[in-house]
Amino acid sequence: MMKVLSLFSGCGGMDLGMIGGFSYLGKEYEKLPFEIVYSIDFDQYCTKIYNENFEHKSIVGDVRNIDIEKLPKFDILIGGFPCQSFSISAQNPPRLGCKDEDKGLLFREMVKILEARKPRFFIAENVKGLLSANKGQAFKLISKEFSDAGYHLRFKVINASHFGVPQKRERVIIVGFRDYSDFFKFSFPYPLSKNDFKVLRDVIDYREDYNEKLFFSDKAVAGMMKNRTKMNKGRAQNLDEPCNTISSHLAKVSLNSTDPVLFVNGRYRRFSTSEAARIQSFPDDFKFDSVTETCQYRAIGNAVPPVMMWHIANALVKTIKKCTTNVVATYPLQKDISFVSEGYIVYGEPRNERLDKS
Repeated sequence: MMKVLSLFSGCGGMDLGMIGGFSYLGKEYEKLPFEIVYSIDFDQYCTKIYNENFEHKSIVGDVRNIDIEKLPKFDILIGGFPCQSFSISAQNPPRLGCKDEDKGLLFREMVKILEARKPRFFIAENVKGLLSANKGQAFKLISKEFSDAGYHLRFKVINASHFGVPQKRERVIIVGFRDYSDFFKFSFPYPLSKNDFKVLRDVIDYREDYNEKLFFSDKAVAGMMKNRTKMNKGRAQNLDEPCNTISSHLAKVSLNSTDPVLFVNGRYRRFSTSEAARIQSFPDDFKFDSVTETCQYRAIGNAVPPVMMWHIANALVKTIKKCTTNVVATYPLQKDISFVSEGYIVYGEPRNERLDKS
């Protein structure tokens, strides 16, 4: 059993996917050989949800105040460092990327732990906008600092809908390897067959169509219709496709935004908390009701979809099985490589060559 240290844990989507052992839409996601030995998040409400659902407990705290030397032994560091500074939808405040000294540089707390403790692997998650923030300079900086900490990196933009999640949620996944042998043998999971894709219809609760508090007022609809041509908003979803990305402000979803909504019998409504949780691939027995509805929406919208994370973690399991536990790197750390995916990129400059895995 490999030990996992979790930062920015939120309500536990990433951690649930890491350990497995849950059911979603009739499919069993087997338990994986990972154990969470430490979890932390600054949001007390997310942490309360987390602690209602896991035997191990998360603590409320600021990752910048962690005493690294007192952390338990661990093999893998995971974390979805705050994404608001990199999100394309971030407008207020504007998308600052790494220029946001409050949230844009929190990835360095992961780097500090990697430098000090040198775990075998790490997995970091963030929004797709990370690649373009600060005209591409943010990702160059982040990948270089992870590499300089002593890690070979692979990254990929993963679309959750390709892995059985009914949501077109695209996220950058960075996997770091201390040992070159692990790095060389790792492959990101392949998308499922389209027959295994899930759509919005699979998770909508039609009883909520009679829940008046979910429907927008006539005034809100009139305002949206007045500006619809100019604003191109009011994103009513097709039930036979995966949902557009849901976000942390689900409780205050607006028709004058890019937020996904439902169009039911000529009226617009937002998703219920249980529908949002299913869209994010949380199992139905995951408990959210220990906090207010507003806090539930925020926690759900910020989460990493557990099913997507399970596939990534399972790919890491396959790598571990390929390598005996006493394998060490026999190749020098390639300081000129910042990250590799399919081919490789040297400090942000793409090349067309492929690694020979034969």
